[in-house]
Amino acid sequence: MTWTSAFGKGSGWLLQKIVDGLALTRISPNFLTFLGLVINTVAAFFFGYARAYNANRMFLYAGLVIIGAGIFDMVDGRVARATNQVSVFGAFFDSVIDRYSDVALFFGLLVYYARGNRYFYVFLVAFVMTTSLMVSYTRARAEALIGSCKVGFMERPERIVLVILGALFYRWDAMPAVLWVLAVLSTITVIHRIHYTYLETKRLNLQPTS
Repeated sequence: MTWTSAFGKGSGWLLQKIVDGLALTRISPNFLTFLGLVINTVAAFFFGYARAYNANRMFLYAGLVIIGAGIFDMVDGRVARATNQVSVFGAFFDSVIDRYSDVALFFGLLVYYARGNRYFYVFLVAFVMTTSLMVSYTRARAEALIGSCKVGFMERPERIVLVILGALFYRWDAMPAVLWVLAVLSTITVIHRIHYTYLETKRLNLQPTS
């Protein structure tokens, strides 16, 4: 067994123990989803107030808090299945809250750059926020028409991992590079989904509904 497979197995075991413990409490999966939003909002405050305190430390805290929020993002669906609380609304609620969490994090970064008068990066963060939402919207809208649209790379897990890396490596000014990567790859993903949906609607000969 390699160390990577051992780490993966150990992480899966720990995650399952967390799920089992939460399942025993009969806690609502929707509450866990909402709790993830609350925790991400805390990370956004760390970003926003970083210039008023020790920026390196505040970004480190933000990165660690986002990792904590990610745990709730990973377990809410598993807890729903373990407690037989899976519902269509739960999936809808999870998707909506994920969008709010994304906006909260980017809004925190927007405030951070605005407080430092780095207006180009204010624009860049706003652009990344928009494209991140469009990645999700294009998939949701396409799947209402053609059934499935999973093409493209820059999904939410990839975006969150990049933001975490930018926060944890703030000392090396990693966040600007992260924002450029997000801007470019998210835009490519949106264009890919638009093109894929165009081809699929042509293939299926779909007509607009009145």
